Amino acid sequence: MWKISSIALFTAAFGFLFLPAQPAWPKCNDIPSPNVDWSGCEKEKLILRGRDLAGAVLPRADLSKSDLTNAMLEGATMTGSILDRARLWKANLSKADMTKVQASRADFKAANLQETDLTKSEMPRVNVAEANLQHANLEKAQLGRGDFSGADLSSANLRYSNIARAKFTGAKLDGVDMTGAYTYLMRIEGVDLTSVEGLEQSQLDVACGDQETKLPEGIAVPANWPCD
Repeated sequence: MWKISSIALFTAAFGFLFLPAQPAWPKCNDIPSPNVDWSGCEKEKLILRGRDLAGAVLPRADLSKSDLTNAMLEGATMTGSILDRARLWKANLSKADMTKVQASRADFKAANLQETDLTKSEMPRVNVAEANLQHANLEKAQLGRGDFSGADLSSANLRYSNIARAKFTGAKLDGVDMTGAYTYLMRIEGVDLTSVEGLEQSQLDVACGDQETKLPEGIAVPANWPCD
């Protein structure tokens, strides 16, 4: 029969106390709540209307086709999250980190996206009509055919974004930076662009405005306006 010395037992017990801490894993089965960690979790087609998810940790989480109407997501971390065809009417996403989010055909109508970081997001055909996008960062975002009707984009960053065929009817664009933005067939009939930064003649020559569109100083009305 083997005999273990008291010194060996002490060494084993003492060493156990100093084992490296195990990494914290996301808790995909946790109920929706503030600061919940659903990193990388599959959460498609959930009904989360009006739920408080402020500060939630949701990077790479799949929330496609989920209903987040009136949900509180202020300050949430959503880097790389999937929101394809999700409904976020009047949701509060202010100051959320939504860099590289995938949100094809997502519906953010009347949502609060103030100071939200949407850098390099993939959001073709997104609906942000009547949304608050003040100071939002949409640099290098893919927003082709998006609906920005009636949205407030004051001081938003659209540098090098793709806004081809996007609709801005009735949108507020005070102080928006459109440097290098791809504006092919962008709909700006009747829109006030006088304080938009970075706009060049070539960008407006391929866009769709009319005689009611107000242009920045030094920009001429393109000969092809209004578009057919």
